[in-house]
Amino acid sequence: MSYQYLHYDVFTSRPFLGNQLAVFPDARGLTAEQMQAITREINFSESTFILPAERGDTDIRMRIFTPAVEMPMAGHPTVGSTFALAHAGVIARGRQRFVFGLNVGPTPVDLEWEGNQLRFVWMTQGRPAFGAPVADRSAVATAIGLGLSDLADLPIQEVSCGVPYLYVPLRDREAVDRATPQAVSALHLPGLSRSHPAVFLFSVNSDWELGVGGWEFSTYSRMFAPTFGIGEDPATGSASGPLGCYLVRHNVVPPEKAVAIRSLQGVKMGRPSDVHVSIGVTRGDITSVRVGGEAVLAGEGTLYV
Repeated sequence: MSYQYLHYDVFTSRPFLGNQLAVFPDARGLTAEQMQAITREINFSESTFILPAERGDTDIRMRIFTPAVEMPMAGHPTVGSTFALAHAGVIARGRQRFVFGLNVGPTPVDLEWEGNQLRFVWMTQGRPAFGAPVADRSAVATAIGLGLSDLADLPIQEVSCGVPYLYVPLRDREAVDRATPQAVSALHLPGLSRSHPAVFLFSVNSDWELGVGGWEFSTYSRMFAPTFGIGEDPATGSASGPLGCYLVRHNVVPPEKAVAIRSLQGVKMGRPSDVHVSIGVTRGDITSVRVGGEAVLAGEGTLYV
């Protein structure tokens, strides 16, 4: 049998930048083993497989695979698949909300249009779960090829909005660029989840920047996840929501400014990605987590299974 797919570059408005994604708009008939094999064959960070909805509070079922594992949820696949389904006519022009059925459950996206063209997508993520700060900072620094002096004076901590990541704040952008994933897969620390171990490195800019929507706070980031089959990821939406939550929790970003955070990722790989984060805070509690961005169609093809 043959299966059509769309190739999108996500968290960018320009082809061949951002994070690559293969979307199979009609994956009926494929087994999980075949989906995994197809994802390994394409060898992007992730591929998505669209199936009929399985429950009444969703519009569609979607399964997400990396070259090594199936994911409970993910950001760039959800944003990119929204663009793909709008392109294919599955999502009607002008529709403002669409709900994916992911392994974590119903996951809504909000769509922003310019005329008949989808311009921007916001993905809603779950509220954060924070792990205890890591005591052995030296082990973390060594695992990413850096020293203690490269770490920022902030906690190293696991945070999850559906997928756990270990957040490692670094002193500056230069330290982020010097990091290597040489020992990340061997990192064993008390309290660190082993279900999807991944390390997210970032530095914060010292000044607010004027963006399209007003003043924005920005970070510079990289993500290593060798156990996902991803040495380094150009853009990680499922890590960007928890990043925003981390920044709010540790008072790096004041709650009233947390609706305008941007994470610049993928620069070191030559695939710069622009990830937008919006965190809602009410009386000190995080009440909403959204990650958004653009995507562009880069190609399409057919696989024979």
